[in-house]
Amino acid sequence: MSVQTAYAKINLALHVRKRRDDGYHELETLFAFVDAGDTLIAKPAKQDTLHTIGEFATTLDNPLDNIVMQALTVLPRPQGLAITLEKNLPVAAGLGGGSADAGAFFRIVREYHGLPDDWRERAAKLGADVPACVESRTCIGRGTGTELEPIANDLEGMPVLLVNPRVAVPTGSIFKAWDGVDRGPMPEGPPSHIAQAGRNDLEAPALTLQPVIGGCLKALNATKPWLARMSGSGATCFALYEEASTRDAAAKSIRAAHPDWWQMSGALR
Repeated sequence: MSVQTAYAKINLALHVRKRRDDGYHELETLFAFVDAGDTLIAKPAKQDTLHTIGEFATTLDNPLDNIVMQALTVLPRPQGLAITLEKNLPVAAGLGGGSADAGAFFRIVREYHGLPDDWRERAAKLGADVPACVESRTCIGRGTGTELEPIANDLEGMPVLLVNPRVAVPTGSIFKAWDGVDRGPMPEGPPSHIAQAGRNDLEAPALTLQPVIGGCLKALNATKPWLARMSGSGATCFALYEEASTRDAAAKSIRAAHPDWWQMSGALR
C-alpha cells in the first residue's frame, strides 16, 4: 500500500505578463507547498479504480473530469491500482487541488514502478501546475507554469493558514477578466524577497468577480501576518506567520468570526 499527501499549492507571487495566441498566458510564479492537503491511498489491483471520500468528494461527481482518472491513463504500468482519494481541499480554489492529486499519483507510480523519462511532458498535458506538484517543492514557474527552476527555500517550515469563503472561482474566468496590462517581471532573489516584493496579478479580477475574497484578505491582514495574499486564481487566501502560535490564534479568531469559511493550517515544505 502507498499513501501520499497531495500537498496544497500556493502561489507566493504570480505575475501575468501577456496573453498568448494559443489562448494561454505567459506568467512568472513562485510555487510553494503546504504540508497538508488531500490524501491518496493506493493498492495494487487487477484494474484501475478510484473511490473518492472526504468533505469535498461530492464536488467530483463526474469521473471524466477527475484529473486522477485522467492521470491513470497517461502513465504506463504493468498492473492496475485501486485508489482512494480523500478530498480535503476545495475545488476551483487556487490551491491546485486536482493538480496536487495528480502529482501525488505520479509519486505513487514512481514508488511502485518508476516514472518514464518523459513524465514531465505527460504531467504537463494534464495541467500547467501538475509538473510542479509532482515534486511539491518550492520552485519558480515560467511560461504557462511548466518551465520550472529550482530555488533554495528560505521560508521552509513557516506557519501558514489557508482560508476560503467556500466560493468556487473557475481559473478560465479569472484569466479572461485580467486586464492585459504587464505590470513587470517577478523580482529576483530568495523566496522571502520574491514573496514580499511580488504580487498576484489575478487578485484584482478575482475581487471583481467574487468580492468576498476581499473579506478574506481583510480578515487575514487583521491578524498581523508576515504576508497575506490570494493564491492562484482564488478564492483561497493564505497568510504566513513567524510563529505557529500566532497562526493558531489567527485561525481561532477567524473561525469564530466566520464559522462558515473553510480553513486549513500547516507549514511550508
